[in-house]
Amino acid sequence: MTAAPVPPLEWSAQRLYHQLSQCVPNLGVEVVAQIGSTNTALLERARVAHRLSSEVELQSLRSPEGVSFGRRGADCQPCLLVAEHQTHGRGRQGRSWQAEPGASLTFSLAMALAPTDWSGFSLAVGVALAEALDPSAGRDASGAATGRPWIGIKWPNDLWLMPPRGEPGAGRKLGGLLIETVPAGALRLAVVGVGLNVLPMALDASQAASGFACLQELDAGASAPGVLHRVALPLVEALQQFSRGGFAAYAERFARRDVLQGCTVQAGAGVPTDTPLAVAGGSGLTGVADGVAGNGALRVRTPDGVREVISGEVSVRVSPAGKETSC
Repeated sequence: MTAAPVPPLEWSAQRLYHQLSQCVPNLGVEVVAQIGSTNTALLERARVAHRLSSEVELQSLRSPEGVSFGRRGADCQPCLLVAEHQTHGRGRQGRSWQAEPGASLTFSLAMALAPTDWSGFSLAVGVALAEALDPSAGRDASGAATGRPWIGIKWPNDLWLMPPRGEPGAGRKLGGLLIETVPAGALRLAVVGVGLNVLPMALDASQAASGFACLQELDAGASAPGVLHRVALPLVEALQQFSRGGFAAYAERFARRDVLQGCTVQAGAGVPTDTPLAVAGGSGLTGVADGVAGNGALRVRTPDGVREVISGEVSVRVSPAGKETSC
């Protein structure tokens, strides 16, 4: 039996462009039916443009073999590139990102930035997305304060759907980020790749030990285009704010959604991936996650004092059994 065809999606790209161009006048919005990887496409555009002399006509270039640039040629201009389907979607550390057309939202946002310090960038992006998707964090359906958001952030780059208060479990993976940068003249072009589960999918559970969650669990009417329109402007504004002031403006907001706070942490080469919480790539560290430092590094309380683990060096896996305190 063949799968039912995916109905056409209405992205309203022109309306999105007019909204975003007020913040970034030269930002392009592109939607493609299929591409290898939106991050790869935007990075390759910028790399080719960076190598070229000013005498070369950029639009006449052909993309490198096997790489699709999308609809435009090589350039370093800001762009929101959305793909209904990625054939080679990427996650951190070379992992593949599983998605299904219509059930997933996959896009990349490229903007040239010049922050004083890039530390904590992925956490700031996570905060912006979580707040856009979960604006009533800390309140239940009746409006009563609960102090607990529905969407949490698992350091350094994942969004999780949190279980209702009183129910067991640490939550399930809702989405992830892949952030890469490339030279763009005197600045660096930040390419922020986002993958969000919108509708239920039959995916390989081995790719996410926590299990999968989708936004339809919070909003029965959720759709990939609708979610894009909710997160695009807050994401653009967050990149601009981070470029001006760094992570400081996001530190407290991240703390309210910190999935790992109070979790047992094991770090170091050789830590088995089925441990309750394993951080690979560290240097033999065991302790309890205790928020993040001012630079966005994961703080870990150990018998020898508080240690810091820098984003980009580690991979974190979580299961409810790893909880030292309720999260």
